Amino acid sequence: MKRIFISILFAAACSVFAYAHIKLTGTIIDKNNSEPLIGAIVSLDGTSAAAVTDTDGKYALSLPNPGSYSISASLVGYLPVHKKVKLTDKTTSIVDIVMDENPTLLDEVVVTANRNAVKRSQAPVVVNILNHKLFESVNSTDLAQTLNYQSGLRVENNCQNCGFPQVRINGLEGPYSQILINSRPVVSSLSGVYALEQMPVNMIERIEVVRGGGSALFGANAVGGTINVITRDPITDHFEVGTTISCMNGKSWEQAANANASMIGKDGKYGLALYESYRHRSPYDANGDGFSEIGKLKLNTFGINGYYRLSDTRRISIEYHNTTEFRRGGNKFDLEPFQTDITEQTRHDINSGGINYTQSWREYSWRMNLYASAQHIDRNSYYGAQQNPDAYGKTDDMTWVAGGTVSADFNKVIFSPATFMAGIEYQSNSLHDVMTGYNRDMKQDVDIFGAFVQNEWKWKWLTILAGIRVDNHNLIDNPIVSPRANILYRPMDALQARLTYSTGFRAPQAYDEDLHVTAVGGEGVLIKLAEGLKPEKSNSFSGSIDWDYHSGIFGIDVLVEGFYTELNNVFVLDAIGSDNQGNTIKIRRNGAGAKVYGANIDVKLNYGNMLNLQLGFTGQRSRYNRPESWSENPEAQPTRVMPRSPDYYGYFTLGGQLWNDFNWSVSGVYTGPMSVPHYAPDHNEIPDGYPYHYIAGDELKRTGHFMEIGIKLCYDLHISGKLKAQICCGIQNIGNAFQKDLDRGAYRDSGYFYGPTQPRTYFIGLKFIG
Repeated sequence: MKRIFISILFAAACSVFAYAHIKLTGTIIDKNNSEPLIGAIVSLDGTSAAAVTDTDGKYALSLPNPGSYSISASLVGYLPVHKKVKLTDKTTSIVDIVMDENPTLLDEVVVTANRNAVKRSQAPVVVNILNHKLFESVNSTDLAQTLNYQSGLRVENNCQNCGFPQVRINGLEGPYSQILINSRPVVSSLSGVYALEQMPVNMIERIEVVRGGGSALFGANAVGGTINVITRDPITDHFEVGTTISCMNGKSWEQAANANASMIGKDGKYGLALYESYRHRSPYDANGDGFSEIGKLKLNTFGINGYYRLSDTRRISIEYHNTTEFRRGGNKFDLEPFQTDITEQTRHDINSGGINYTQSWREYSWRMNLYASAQHIDRNSYYGAQQNPDAYGKTDDMTWVAGGTVSADFNKVIFSPATFMAGIEYQSNSLHDVMTGYNRDMKQDVDIFGAFVQNEWKWKWLTILAGIRVDNHNLIDNPIVSPRANILYRPMDALQARLTYSTGFRAPQAYDEDLHVTAVGGEGVLIKLAEGLKPEKSNSFSGSIDWDYHSGIFGIDVLVEGFYTELNNVFVLDAIGSDNQGNTIKIRRNGAGAKVYGANIDVKLNYGNMLNLQLGFTGQRSRYNRPESWSENPEAQPTRVMPRSPDYYGYFTLGGQLWNDFNWSVSGVYTGPMSVPHYAPDHNEIPDGYPYHYIAGDELKRTGHFMEIGIKLCYDLHISGKLKAQICCGIQNIGNAFQKDLDRGAYRDSGYFYGPTQPRTYFIGLKFIG
């Protein structure tokens, strides 16, 4: 199979044709101010031929022959334009286009559905989008603060000491979800621990979320779903610089500063975008015990994206990102870690980048994409307690991925027009983790070779997509076969019904979020793999109905989706004792299985710029097939309920303009009750007269409800030309809905942390845009 796919790619790379004889050119302008529109896409309907406008709003589209054609123009924030044109045998024809603003933004272009750019309403799977409009309205600083505003997604903080966040999709914990950067799986098991907080929103153009299994397209770990972070591309000459100062409940301060700049060549042949982000957060102590609930953070991120068009049909793009981060949680922040009661501290130096080459030929009906991406992490850490001088560690992590795809449009495949795609991909991750104090020297190498094919049959009212991926994983004896099938039924433009079947798998490995040390009474945690551990597999089914309506500046979209995921050979962690250093030993084994099922509801409503409402709600059940142990205490009853997974949760955002220069927004996140393990310390180690008291034995705590409400107000000051200043202020979590029963002191269960990730927070910001 490997030879077949390599042959396909090689043949495609060598088959470059030049048919174009006629150029269709023109200028695209804004209807309201007659300004040229930069970055608009002009496409030839029924084909993949496309062109992008330059800084003067001009485009040039190559066509094969004279005749009648239908062309479309699209640009984010504008209503699409469709035109019929008749071209003679002249060398060049001119067609100018006028576009009007579209405040509803309900049908954006996505790439995560089938690895091709397609309108959301035409995608065979449900793809949900989080964009800059949302980032601004909820005042999010990083990826972690953004993902709560999407149904089926919930972000939680799992450690009082180091504050690592994870995202759950449809109730499944972090390792079941795959995070992609520009569709590439370079986020390793190590970087996944803190990745959500290490990605600032000013590096992100949009986030595409696909709920449910997606391994047929993107490989391992896409069981719960896929989060695809699309970084900012250069589209116009633009700059933006700003700073925000915030205060958590009057106790802890944070400063964030961001800068973005982009430029493109006059003919649109090249473009360059840069971003810089800096954060400095002081530790937050919620209950006055001298130990942090939210740790100290210093984070600096820099990145660059660029492209160069070799011709109308060939483009090469590059990206580079650097992140340096220091985070620390525990107590006695003015002392060295080994002089404290508990400290979890890490220093990350992360370098990542990639290169991408795209080419099309045969009237744009054939397309090829070759890519390579890599990420290297150098981490120094301290995970220790009780003034342990030997708890320092060092981790080296290298991940790289390379591959290619070929896709082609055919007039007929068996019974209808179709788009065929084939691809190969190789992923490699090498991790070396050393912690002398915990007697741990771990080397983990993961190599995966994958190949996939899919075909998408298209009628006017029906789309059927079928595909299969085969992955050869070095930690699994036999190849993993992941099929997928999708049906999109569109009886009218405003109504889409979808049915989806997909599979996923998660390979056994020792290093992931579970291995980072959540100290209970100062003990480290070591994880071993059980003999004969099998890969975890999933079967996912979903069905949805999506209805939208537009009339002038009014737009509404309603999506109702049901989902069912069956997990087999579920990974379960059991404590089996301690080693000579006092570290807790846990073993990862296969459980009996589990089921996750429920429904998501999404509603979007827009009335121009005056009113924008978005809300979502999820009702679900996450249950093991039989009771599973969650504590090594024999008196603790096993449970079928998956811990930390509420049955109900949701969000809303509401905002608009009172007048042209004044914007307001109100947002909220609801979290329903859930079961959270609360582990007791070894009471024999607690000295007599210690000021804090702890639970006598392990408990499975049933939590209460949480409702976070935030408000943000912004005013624009126009300075000169396109230069303006924006002043914003607001409050997040106005009611201070924050966990009240946190453990205290050096022997606390730092993993007993649930609910909202930050307390009441006041903020004010200033930004310049030009």
